[in-house]
Amino acid sequence: MRKIDQNVRVYSGLLVLASILVVAGYMMAAPQGSGGSGYHLIKKVKLGGLGGWDYLTVDQTTHRVFISRGTHVMVVDPEQGKVIGDVPDTQGVHGIALATEFNKGFTSNGRTATSTIFDMATLKTLGEAKTDQDPDAILYDPSSKRVFTFNGDANSATAIDAGSGKVDGTVALGGGPEFAAADGKGHVFVNLEDKSQLVKFDSKTLKVENTWPLAPCESPSGLAIDAEHEVLIVGCHNKLMAFVDGNSGKVNGTVPIGQGVDANGFDPGTGFAFASCGDGTLTVAHEDAPDKFSPVEMITTQRGARTMALDKSNHNVYLVTAELGTTPAATSENPRPRPTIVPDTFTLLIYGR
Repeated sequence: MRKIDQNVRVYSGLLVLASILVVAGYMMAAPQGSGGSGYHLIKKVKLGGLGGWDYLTVDQTTHRVFISRGTHVMVVDPEQGKVIGDVPDTQGVHGIALATEFNKGFTSNGRTATSTIFDMATLKTLGEAKTDQDPDAILYDPSSKRVFTFNGDANSATAIDAGSGKVDGTVALGGGPEFAAADGKGHVFVNLEDKSQLVKFDSKTLKVENTWPLAPCESPSGLAIDAEHEVLIVGCHNKLMAFVDGNSGKVNGTVPIGQGVDANGFDPGTGFAFASCGDGTLTVAHEDAPDKFSPVEMITTQRGARTMALDKSNHNVYLVTAELGTTPAATSENPRPRPTIVPDTFTLLIYGR
């Protein structure tokens, strides 16, 4: 533990920094000192079950965690540490979007090119919307009241009216979309993994406004946003987390991360940005100003914990993985093979402060 006089000096320094930021008209959460972010493993919850996984998301009101499991969606209460429900028959599911104002959830079902619509309270299926081929990432945009699926094979986004469940239209993206984020002001941003670009489109008119290069970021995967300051947090497969101005497309800086990033997060309450990587690391950076991020620490998690979800109300970070076996040799049909999964070892990792 730190000595009392060190705490006094740190506290005094933070007060001075806070005063400077207030005078400048911009107040951020103060960056962490040499002690790091404070994040540590709170709990490991063995969930078991068969199949792989992809995206997960958190209901910010109930704190339930929704996890895609290949053919269904597992619903977990992290406080109780147990599965409390399931959304069945979501073939090839990749992600889940929650439109809480409509009490509806939506999935992206890659095998059937559909989105399953379910009741968030009962988890019962309400209907289905047809998408373009290979829907992968998915998000709800509160500005347009639409859910967007991002369709890898079709190089497009499908817009679904969250209220009616009907498809409103399609956005041609010009490349393979990976992940997306909305600013709540009428704009949606999406990574084009195959072109190392970032697309910005109007969520109401469905018109592309800008397509920006992301160099030095290569093969972008995860994407998160500081919506207040229009800053995008991009996870790059060349082991970088990039920070992009959502108005100009300028890459303002990068910090190093681990190998195999698949998800990013941003917590406006703490100013922390996160990158979760398949090599078993969680990188934490801090937003010192809208155009400046600094590395805080790289936390060792568990191999395979590449996807994450952030609960902004309690600041917990949720990761999922399993015990992994050998990785098959790469082929032309499967150039990026994944390791085998040891049955019944699927686990939820909960990190908090």
